[in-house]
Amino acid sequence: MISIRELHKSFGPLQVLTGVSLAIESGKITAILGPNGSGKTTLIKSILGLVKPDRGVIQIGEQVLNGDCRYREDIGYMPQIGHYPENLSLNDVMTMLQDLRGGKHPTDTQLLEKFRLGKEMDKALGTLSGGTRQKVSAVLAMLFNPKILILDEPTSGLDPVASSIFKDALIEERAAGKTIILTSHIMSEVEELADAVVFLLDGKIRFHGSPTEILQNTSESNLERGIARMMQEAVHP
Repeated sequence: MISIRELHKSFGPLQVLTGVSLAIESGKITAILGPNGSGKTTLIKSILGLVKPDRGVIQIGEQVLNGDCRYREDIGYMPQIGHYPENLSLNDVMTMLQDLRGGKHPTDTQLLEKFRLGKEMDKALGTLSGGTRQKVSAVLAMLFNPKILILDEPTSGLDPVASSIFKDALIEERAAGKTIILTSHIMSEVEELADAVVFLLDGKIRFHGSPTEILQNTSESNLERGIARMMQEAVHP
């Protein structure tokens, strides 16, 4: 479980997170949603240790984050847009990551095989299509069988077959007890995958519950309309 208590973060005069408290459970997929500028990215980067909160506590399992970066070994991160050295191949990058970890962590290549990326292994990453690079990002996120997966718009750019393969993989990871956090603008995807939804607006949590609860609370027929209703009511109560 990831526990977040009274998290605050400002950039100059801009208050980005305001007292965010949240428990993210293991064995579930939690979607963090909100409009641009709502604080989603800052919250995720705080968990990753890429942003230092002004105050508050983030705890992963029994470890309170206090500058020790070793906890990141248990996290697989898939950015919205992966930036890799364009002259390196996928094989080069996988070898480099294994070397950075001291060769102590076995790699999980199931997703690579399901995506049928074998023929792309020795091609320079700069020559690959956007969709193939997105598959590479997914493979690298799961490469070391992490306990926590943080996925930013994970199916963006994937074709329907690859998207289905990846979503099936996430369902398997959830069944294995992993902690999975995702952001997505595709509400049908959130409705399909997420056990819990966290809705951020102006740096505050306005809703934390199941997709079904959103539909019940808003009396809308699907999640996209339900989220839109929540946004409208938050801006014009």
